[in-house]
Amino acid sequence: MSKFKKKKSGDLPAISTASLPDIVFMLLFFFMVATVMRENTLMIKNELPTADQVEKLQKKDLVMYIYAGKPSENYKSQYGTEARVQLNDKFANVSDIQQFIIEERASKREELQKDLTTSLKIDRETNMGLVSDIKYELRRAEAYRINYTTKTGDAVENFGK
Repeated sequence: MSKFKKKKSGDLPAISTASLPDIVFMLLFFFMVATVMRENTLMIKNELPTADQVEKLQKKDLVMYIYAGKPSENYKSQYGTEARVQLNDKFANVSDIQQFIIEERASKREELQKDLTTSLKIDRETNMGLVSDIKYELRRAEAYRINYTTKTGDAVENFGK
């Protein structure tokens, strides 16, 4: 009788799972850092106009967004087909814009408040009367830094549609 037994052919060693938790936590950490959460649910139709001289905003955390346009298909039965203003995740009246600006300013640090920019994301089919009303309310709230969000393209395309 021998002390040593011959190894059976064809047997594979078991796969080591000792490093599996490390890999899982590394992937989890990566996706937590790399994922951007959507801030607002868009409740309006928002096909942006095109412009050929476009600049990107550097500090997106200092931007307040005001959306304007007709309600999307999901909200037409509830809110009609007239162009509306959306502030964060709810429809609002134009008169609510001033209070919205005040609340957004208050949520930022005092030294950043002077650098806040209001970005208007307005559907290309929205009438200019609503845009003028929004701009008037922004002046009343002393929000003078205004940005119009557009798509990059030829500005002549806006007249064809």
